[in-house]
Amino acid sequence: MRGDMMILMLLTAAANSVSSLAADGSATSADHPNVIVFLSDDQGWGDLSLNGNQNLHTPNIDRMAAEGAQFDRFFVCPVCSPTRAEFLTGRYHPRSGVYSTSAGGERMNLTETTIADTFKAAGYSTAAYGKWHNGMQYPYHPNGRGFDDYYGFCSGHWGHYYNPLLEHNGELTRGEGFLIDDFTNHAIEFIRNHSGQPFFVYLPYNTPHSPMQVPDCWWDQFSNKEIVQRHRDPNREDVDFTRAALAMCENIDWNVGRVLNLLDELQLTEDTIVVYFNDNGPNSSRWNGDMKGRKGSTDEGGVRSPLIMRWPGKIRPSTTIRPIAGVIDLLPTLADLADVPLIGDGPLDGKSLAPLLTDGQEDWPDRIILSHWRNRVSARNQRFRLDHTGALFDIASDPGQRRNIADRHPDIVGELQAAVDEYRNDVLRGYDDDQRPFVIAHPDYPVAQIPARDAISHGNIRRSNKFPNCSYFTNWISTDDKLTWQAAVQQEGDYEVELHYTCAAKDVGSEIELSFNGSSLVATIDRPVESPTIGAAEDRVARSESYVKDFGRLKLGSIHLKPGEGELKLQALSIPGEQVMDFRLLMLRRK
Repeated sequence: MRGDMMILMLLTAAANSVSSLAADGSATSADHPNVIVFLSDDQGWGDLSLNGNQNLHTPNIDRMAAEGAQFDRFFVCPVCSPTRAEFLTGRYHPRSGVYSTSAGGERMNLTETTIADTFKAAGYSTAAYGKWHNGMQYPYHPNGRGFDDYYGFCSGHWGHYYNPLLEHNGELTRGEGFLIDDFTNHAIEFIRNHSGQPFFVYLPYNTPHSPMQVPDCWWDQFSNKEIVQRHRDPNREDVDFTRAALAMCENIDWNVGRVLNLLDELQLTEDTIVVYFNDNGPNSSRWNGDMKGRKGSTDEGGVRSPLIMRWPGKIRPSTTIRPIAGVIDLLPTLADLADVPLIGDGPLDGKSLAPLLTDGQEDWPDRIILSHWRNRVSARNQRFRLDHTGALFDIASDPGQRRNIADRHPDIVGELQAAVDEYRNDVLRGYDDDQRPFVIAHPDYPVAQIPARDAISHGNIRRSNKFPNCSYFTNWISTDDKLTWQAAVQQEGDYEVELHYTCAAKDVGSEIELSFNGSSLVATIDRPVESPTIGAAEDRVARSESYVKDFGRLKLGSIHLKPGEGELKLQALSIPGEQVMDFRLLMLRRK
């Protein structure tokens, strides 16, 4: 791990140096186009009116397609963090160490070079606003992966979408209003402030991922609306969930329109590449063009996403791109279009699609794109998909994957199976053997979040929900109970510790100890913080994730940490009441 961290520090220093040189060379948007990338969360290919869904209207995203190019068959990953990693690196996600969606498995290896590193090295100002989901603690944090400015949350999902606790460049802050509107507001401000120089803005929205919360002005249009197009198996569809998802999609479209209108206002439209895509298939059984599969599936419906790219004057309006493509292609494509050199040593799995977009190239060679999740691997060429069971489907004539024709095309099965076998041997071998600790004190960043999500509980302590991402711990009733994190300290020093918690008045007084490799801090929970669970009143349908609380903050004192790896442990020394507290987060700040 120490070697991995040293490599990252050297790469970051080099990227910053190149960026400064490029900026000093007065790079402007006339030299390189601006880039804005929208990424929605759990929105299916079918959740846009441009793809034939009559249940909703997405005029702004439709406008992007009319003014630019739409890819007919564009493939992402079955779930969130892998798609984000492949977009950021141009490489299949297992290569970067991403094997899960929580508790550290969503982190990209520190040797990876990101699309933000690439554009920053070319003199771009870079920003990301929304759901990161590829690492929380620096240098896995967005600020450590090439983004100058970051506002949002780094976890895989969030428990409340109105005025929630967020972060801005590592510092905790309170959001303003509905999350998607808030993220867009920050992007608009950044674009206004950087309109005279090239910028790269990444907007990874977190909807329509559950919990299904959306403002009244959007929900009211759908709360009683007849859903005229249904899932291919209507009995599996929760119509109220569909209504909420579509309302959230219309809110996304409105926010996309706000950014497009801003570009018009600032006269930046012709100088800006705008990209829109989704991170996986839909998060429920709803209309998706009769495709098989949804989020989590490696079938067509689980991995097909729209990809829309607009660059007036360079990309012809109303262009449809027929050759298959994947999220791994976006880094090399955008770098190519913007005339930005690729940096980093790792080979890319993706290829530039610029010739398809700007030259109208038709003699595009066939290729195979692999889709993987939870040991299921499927392979797709231009015409066929080999699913994870070995069944073969001619997507051109059987888009719903209803007829297995493997026995008719043994040569195609052999070719695609060989690609799957190579992927398993080359890409998947040992990828989920994760020995990386959580970095809690890095020399280049003054703060570190240590959330309940990343902890291991011992004894009676239990999570508020089986999904860790936005959970907290409760039922801490014994001095034998504890929370632990496998951690790494990079810089020795004294660190102020802040606890985020709730505690009933009758339970105040527990003495707790935070320890790491012989250093310790003992403090008393000396004031109550009581909060009901929050979120149910705003949910449009029942959620499966944890509710949240309005957690209080308590400064515990200072702990001296020395460099090294070890176990960070939080344990109660005495419990005068029924339980210690509900635990959400520790914040460490270098003094």
